[in-house]
Amino acid sequence: MIRAFLLSIGQLGDRAIVRVLALSLAVTLAIFVLVGAGLYVGIDAALAWATGQRDETGLAAVATVVVGVGIAWLAFRIVAIAVIGLFADDVVAAVEARHYPAALVSARPVGLAASLRMSAGSAMRALVANIVMLPVYLLLLLTGVGTPIAFLLVNGWLLGRDLGDMAAARHLPVAALRPLAKANRVERMLLGVAVAGLLVVPVVNLFAPIIGAAMATHLFHRGKA
Repeated sequence: MIRAFLLSIGQLGDRAIVRVLALSLAVTLAIFVLVGAGLYVGIDAALAWATGQRDETGLAAVATVVVGVGIAWLAFRIVAIAVIGLFADDVVAAVEARHYPAALVSARPVGLAASLRMSAGSAMRALVANIVMLPVYLLLLLTGVGTPIAFLLVNGWLLGRDLGDMAAARHLPVAALRPLAKANRVERMLLGVAVAGLLVVPVVNLFAPIIGAAMATHLFHRGKA
């Protein structure tokens, strides 16, 4: 796991990886800008309805910033992993080109349609799981440390599955992904928890999805070896 992490860090400067980073950050930013714009329109309309007049105090803008920051903090992990799912094939291909050229020859590009399905599935699982766990998170606030631990475990499990599937999809049929996930559940859990931890660190979280996809690729090929 440590070797996979170090190799992934060492490849962040590759042109292909930089391209994916730029694209994923641009898409993520666009998503949050659109959400922020929609949020502002909604809050402004709600204030106008409640007061009977247009807001000229800037309250809608302030409320949008406050609520938007909260939403961004809560949803960044879901959006970031969903977005990287669109470009994961490029990350995996870049890692294979540098470290596993023989595997690159036999790999099958995942394709946009399959990438979209995996990305949407990842986002939906993360959203549903965290909504279901929300009462538990709130209850564990009383312990002081329970909530972040539970959050890391839940999202680590989800991330490990998603990243592992992204790396394996170029080499295995869809039917083989679930058995592989069960066989490597401990390794994937450790991978997911590590990436989930990186996602809560400012600035580092921008690179975390790509690091996770690269690590998953190393772990997959190491497992095959």
